[in-house]
Amino acid sequence: MNLDATSILLSALFAGIVATAVTVAIEKWGGLVGGLLGTIPSTIVPAGIGMYMTGGEDEIVSSMMVVPLGMLLNAMFLGAWLVLPRWFANTSRPLLLTSFGALTFWCVLGIGVWFLLQHTVIGILLTERELALVGLALLVVISVWFNRHPQPTPKGTNAVSKTVLLARGTMAASAIGVAVWMAGLGLPLLAGLASVFPAIFLTSMVALWLAQGPTVPQGAAGPMMLGGASVAVYANLAMWSLPAYGALLGSLIAWVGSVVGWSLPAFMVLRKHHASVSD
Repeated sequence: MNLDATSILLSALFAGIVATAVTVAIEKWGGLVGGLLGTIPSTIVPAGIGMYMTGGEDEIVSSMMVVPLGMLLNAMFLGAWLVLPRWFANTSRPLLLTSFGALTFWCVLGIGVWFLLQHTVIGILLTERELALVGLALLVVISVWFNRHPQPTPKGTNAVSKTVLLARGTMAASAIGVAVWMAGLGLPLLAGLASVFPAIFLTSMVALWLAQGPTVPQGAAGPMMLGGASVAVYANLAMWSLPAYGALLGSLIAWVGSVVGWSLPAFMVLRKHHASVSD
């Protein structure tokens, strides 16, 4: 088996394993802890390593540049899960309509972002690193805005089935495998978008809704949105650290920086905010 195939398979396998942990975390610890800490950089780590190994330094910079914008799309995707259930509450299939509506929303925005990057922005208005920083800043603003009025974040009372967890891991593994494959083909923009396809968020929302009802996934949406910004932080750091220090050490530096610099402070601030609102 050649290096490209090995990188794709290992990245996809690791991504599928770690992806299942978020649903379990939300189920066990509630939407605040599980939703925020469960979205620390996970699948993006093997995706970045795979992209770097298959595409080299130029490809990892181009792919990681798209990730903050992709996470911005994911924030809007999660925001749809706070809005659409109210629209479809009186329909016969609220979960199906909410899932389809949120995913369609993401795809439309994703096509728009890809077209914009492909034809106008890069090298004309902003450099790749500047664009990544702009994406992170917009993501932070939107995530903070959605969390200004916290939703209840109850723990789950019913276990998510093993079949759903398996499906969730398979979807995440497939998305990351495709992302790494695209990077190897010299398609870094599509690879970056594919690496943040909301497979984890979609399967988390669906699995939790099926097992717990709509309250638990809605409570997790805001914290997941804020926590997901750590992936954008990771991408900004990885654009520098992987070319400078290599796949393994560079990934470790970016991961520690994103967790210490964003995930843990965001968790403490959001927990304090929830406590002050409930008092």
